[in-house]
Amino acid sequence: MKKIAALTMVRNDDFYLRKWVEYYGAQLGRENLYIFFDGTDQTIAPFCEGTHAELHEKIGTQVVSAEKGRLKFLSEQAAALLASGYDLVIGVDADEFVVVDPRLGLTLPEYLSRQRIGVSLSALGLDFGQKLGEEADVTDAEPFLRQRHYAQIGTRYTKPSVVARPCVWGSGFHRIKGHNFHIGKDLYLLHFGYFDMKRLQDRFQDADRLSQGWGAHMQKRARTIRYCTELPARDFDRWTRFARICQTLCRPPYAWNKPAMFELRIVVRIPDRFRDLV
Repeated sequence: MKKIAALTMVRNDDFYLRKWVEYYGAQLGRENLYIFFDGTDQTIAPFCEGTHAELHEKIGTQVVSAEKGRLKFLSEQAAALLASGYDLVIGVDADEFVVVDPRLGLTLPEYLSRQRIGVSLSALGLDFGQKLGEEADVTDAEPFLRQRHYAQIGTRYTKPSVVARPCVWGSGFHRIKGHNFHIGKDLYLLHFGYFDMKRLQDRFQDADRLSQGWGAHMQKRARTIRYCTELPARDFDRWTRFARICQTLCRPPYAWNKPAMFELRIVVRIPDRFRDLV
């Protein structure tokens, strides 16, 4: 079995980080989780016990420059972990979860240990929304996937999250500079950052995020909820199979090492077999 670490950087995000620690801790072992808090004014929560959690000097004050600095730092940390004996490092935001299709009956380490990974492996991105009028506000009392059942297949979240060699992630983990990407079959990245209207509205009022320029970004991402509410939900297995092929073959003209999908807006309903994963 390959030795695998997961790392992330957070700021004022305990709601997602708690779930992140629970999920990746169960999959990889808490001793293999590396959490960096962006700013020494943060507090390391008790639920991080058993992980490698540390405060770091705040990286930048504006979203674009801060994001570049954040990913440069995390790329360096991933390289150090690989040099220290890890076979693979998973780099994701705290609201992102790399999962294996339950029909395979494999844990995440079992799946990744079977893959031949040159530089990186991507998971097909699923951007979760809220179907207004059907799905209530999210709580932390149940798994996310028992409360949310719809997601847009999004090229934005098909990220090279798993790396086997030192490399440099682009902003948001969206690409690896100078390298192609490869999408793993039956591997998904679940993004929950914009899956609840109430939480999204609360984020719009977060002075810390607004001061860094996140307001316009969050307003734009609210459209995921609109898509999940208004668009018809399509068959998961059929359309994720199509998306994996399409994203492998199609690239945007401005970035050959990112996936494209003709701007298609495809919403799928998540099968019940996923309901207890996250």
